[in-house]
Amino acid sequence: MTEIPIFEHYRDSWVVSTDPARLDLGIVQYWLSTASYWAEGVSLAVVERGFRHSCAFGVYAAAGELGGWGRVVTDYATYAYLTDVFILPEQRGQGLGKLLVEAMLAHPELQGLRKWMLGTRDAHGLYEQYGFTGLRNPGSAMERQGWER
Repeated sequence: MTEIPIFEHYRDSWVVSTDPARLDLGIVQYWLSTASYWAEGVSLAVVERGFRHSCAFGVYAAAGELGGWGRVVTDYATYAYLTDVFILPEQRGQGLGKLLVEAMLAHPELQGLRKWMLGTRDAHGLYEQYGFTGLRNPGSAMERQGWER
């Protein structure tokens, strides 16, 4: 398997980077486990495993502090699932969610995929700006619940 090169996407004083050395997964786990509806109570071990096996993105200010993150679960060939997108509360309202989604969709290794998916309960407006829609055929989608915290 080949190594995927680090990707960076800049806007103003912010950078979105896939450099795993920059991403503090302790902070990510804290916020996902305490402030997200989709990963409440998630353990650090699960967060580490998920980010290690995904294309992980961090949003950073010029001084290097973390402003948000997300990850794409993908095979880099046909499919991508956008997940764990989160902007820290004190950084919201600056367009960082848009910056993060733009960077995720612009990643050179994620171009030409057949399908992108995501799940959201409250951010439809954000993702619709980037071409995401409801399922064309919801009857074709299935799920299996259950996960380790």
